[in-house]
Amino acid sequence: MQLGFMFKYRFFNAFRELFVHHHGSLEFRAKIFALIITANEESHDDAFTIVKKIALDIYNHDEDRANLLMLSTKELVQKIKDDNAFNIDTLIANIQKELKIIPRYAKKIDTQSLKELVDLSRDRDTLAYQENILEFLQLLKEETLYANKSQIAKDEEVLGIKH
Repeated sequence: MQLGFMFKYRFFNAFRELFVHHHGSLEFRAKIFALIITANEESHDDAFTIVKKIALDIYNHDEDRANLLMLSTKELVQKIKDDNAFNIDTLIANIQKELKIIPRYAKKIDTQSLKELVDLSRDRDTLAYQENILEFLQLLKEETLYANKSQIAKDEEVLGIKH
């Protein structure tokens, strides 16, 4: 990454909520990626390369935004690894809570893309655990979209989001 981006990232990181467009959406996506990555105790730097690749697709090749998503994901993964009372269970609860508050975020759960991260797993137990998390996320997405269909439509209309 370029030195200019790193400086900009550190600055934005300090004031992320003020300067990063759709900060909440980016953070939600970072939580989803971090959930899958931390489920693999032997997570590799390849995982973050995959996150950046997916982010480039999500953000129409906006390098800065893709880097922000990747670095936000890294921060969450590190926070979980450091075991500061923030673990996978806390992260799952956080994701569920956020979906109750902003149900349209359910559309940001793309289990197909997340499978690329699962493909990095070599251990059968880890693979099964990550696949269970993917199933959980898919079910959570479907239930949220179904139960909040009208609210999501209203929110998207207010925000001017096109389908």
